[in-house]
Amino acid sequence: MLALTGTPPTPAAIMALNDEPLRAAGLSAAKLRAIRDLAAKTEQGIVPTGRAAARMSDDELVECMTQVRGIGPWTVHMLLMFKLGRPDVLPTGDFAIRLAFSRFFRRGRKITPTQLIRHAEKWRPWRSVACWYLWRSLKTDLPDSA
Repeated sequence: MLALTGTPPTPAAIMALNDEPLRAAGLSAAKLRAIRDLAAKTEQGIVPTGRAAARMSDDELVECMTQVRGIGPWTVHMLLMFKLGRPDVLPTGDFAIRLAFSRFFRRGRKITPTQLIRHAEKWRPWRSVACWYLWRSLKTDLPDSA
């Protein structure tokens, strides 16, 4: 991608390329549609700049970013937690979070996103931190994990 579009790739550079070089670079048809939609929505102003995203609420960012093909709430939650450093994000769609939670709080019984949200209210305003611990708890169960 970088060889085809330059560093960093701009929406205009992506939109100017034919499909063949992008497919040859390893993009599947679905990924190609997603990256083209991301480029188009960036040019339309639907996808905010990094600076604008930092000023938006979590809900506002989920609302605008999920308009892009291939980007769902889980992707935006990861952006909020790991790129924007938001301390109070609860990615209810994350399988590992639900698995770790059910191990610790439900004796292995499955949990619904609604049940997780209800329980995690007591973790506010540090739900991201609780998730880091839940993720890490799964790694400690694995052999040779460090």
